[in-house]
Amino acid sequence: MPIYAYRCQDCGFAKDVLQKVSDAPLTDCPSCNKPSFKKQLTAAGFQLKGTGWYVTDFRGGGSTSAPATKSAESDSGTSTAASDTTASTGT
Repeated sequence: MPIYAYRCQDCGFAKDVLQKVSDAPLTDCPSCNKPSFKKQLTAAGFQLKGTGWYVTDFRGGGSTSAPATKSAESDSGTSTAASDTTASTGT
């Protein structure tokens, strides 16, 4: 059975209710007893775990390319610094 979030539009009282899909939605607020208790739109809270899902399929490939990029940047940085040093000593 799903859990529905309700909020009163008059007093702001909020409550999560476990009820069947076939049950009628609640309308009366338990706090102020006015007929302004409305269902809230909430996001589903689940995660896809295990092999075969998009997130886990490409996780290993992305981590190996990141260090290679950093080492390429550090190599280019040292060669630039060496050429600057050579240019300054030659003058």
